[in-house]
Amino acid sequence: MRWWGWGDPDHPPALPSHAVDLLRDEVGIADEPRRPVELEQVTLPAPVLGRAALRGLTEAVGAARVLTDHQVRVVHAAGKSYPDLVRQRAGAPESAPDAVVFPESHDQIATLLAACARMRVAVVPFGGGTTVVGGVAPLRGRHNTVISLDLRHLRGLIAVDRESLVVRVAAGTRGPALEAELAAHRLTLGHFPQSFEYVTIGGCAATRSAGQASNGYGRIDELVCGLRLAAPAGDLDLHAQPASAAGPDLGHLIVGSEGTLGVITEVSLHVRPRPAQTHYEAVFFETFEQGAQALRLVAQERRAPDIARLSDEEETRLTMAMAGDGGLKGKVGRGYIRARGYTGGCLGIFGWEGGDDDVRQRSGDSIALLRRAGGLPLGGSPGRAWALGRFAAGYIRDEMLSLGVMVDTVETAGLWSGLLALRDLVGAALRQSLGDRGTHPLVMCHISHLYESGASLYFTVIARQQDGHEIEQWHAAKAAATDAIIAGGGTLTHHHGVGRDHAAWLDQEIGRTGADLLRAAKSRLDPAGVMNPGKLVG
Repeated sequence: MRWWGWGDPDHPPALPSHAVDLLRDEVGIADEPRRPVELEQVTLPAPVLGRAALRGLTEAVGAARVLTDHQVRVVHAAGKSYPDLVRQRAGAPESAPDAVVFPESHDQIATLLAACARMRVAVVPFGGGTTVVGGVAPLRGRHNTVISLDLRHLRGLIAVDRESLVVRVAAGTRGPALEAELAAHRLTLGHFPQSFEYVTIGGCAATRSAGQASNGYGRIDELVCGLRLAAPAGDLDLHAQPASAAGPDLGHLIVGSEGTLGVITEVSLHVRPRPAQTHYEAVFFETFEQGAQALRLVAQERRAPDIARLSDEEETRLTMAMAGDGGLKGKVGRGYIRARGYTGGCLGIFGWEGGDDDVRQRSGDSIALLRRAGGLPLGGSPGRAWALGRFAAGYIRDEMLSLGVMVDTVETAGLWSGLLALRDLVGAALRQSLGDRGTHPLVMCHISHLYESGASLYFTVIARQQDGHEIEQWHAAKAAATDAIIAGGGTLTHHHGVGRDHAAWLDQEIGRTGADLLRAAKSRLDPAGVMNPGKLVG
């Protein structure tokens, strides 16, 4: 992956010239391209790694698995949030690990963590490095030394129970690699977050991620049925079970713990037979309110598609404009929509996976309900066009940054009864915060995860970067949006996790007693406080 951005360095440009023209007209772009600096120009502090610490690390994993070279430290200096990339591209990351360690087994990790606790060395678990909330920032807290613990060598299927539809997976296994191994057994996990190409399964579990098809397959916390954790104070082994009433579910304490309690080394997961087909349908709605009510209907009637995505008016307009006549805009067919009296509106993309008869029945039921709620079916082409570009957002963001354009996302979830008001509140906060700085934004929103009681809201904000104040600009917008989420009764995060960026607001969602409970668990499993300082519980 690019050290300064997203994905494959050889990926072709994703922004056509007409999209660049649109950005120039609507938010403004830089006079000259803003390219990232060369790797050797990145400035890092000298590593702080005493002889005793180096000896403890090498005794745990071997000297060849402890690296301190410039490139490996740069790669592990940050995740993929907007401020991370602004700093990386400028060659000035906020911090960097003193060393990067590559263990090969659970036992090596357990030995390493015990040594780090004794030596007071902070440990930051690193899977795919795709976090957008500062989850892998190499903060040392009150410790002199910080290491990044890269799990790439813990990979592969460990066991397959085809009869029970349960698999055990090494935590460093990437999403595509897992799906390829499962395909050999005619199985799928069905977990496809937007960062799918680079995420690790342990990282998904540690952050409670949600995939694009989670309406059908379930979020990662619903798919995890067992796990193994190495903590400084000892191991926690939770064997796969269909269900249990043996006290509180400790798995749910670990899933979402974001590396603050220990390192997830193995995960047991519910899987499903590989689907025979995937069917897409697009449906157009006159307003976002009408579309949201239609999604509420299918969710509460238990007819929700496996994939459901409703863009608001602004996201629909901009997505089609940037795609152009040859992309999604052409697939939707604006002429067809206008001929039926629509001058604007909102695009919904829906998908179903499974056997032929199952998909035919479920898609028919869903479309009938959506049509009854006022939706205009458009056929399958727009959905297939969306599927082709479903993992391209990171590349587009890189190109926007080169144009001097800020682009970031904010996500939450709320009850149906307050969902539209929550959307308006957060959107207004973003527009005011950025507008007050003279960088008037485009603010888009979509629904992408449905529940009987509510849904997620995912905002994308685009604005001209405030030259020389890019990080302050982002901080102001992020704080305004997060304050609005809390005030509007939304959840602090639906699927990005808490990390560093949301930690200051966590008490407002779970209460002081809840936060104290998390800190007590951390104190028991990580008494020296070496695990991922500054994240989740602050």
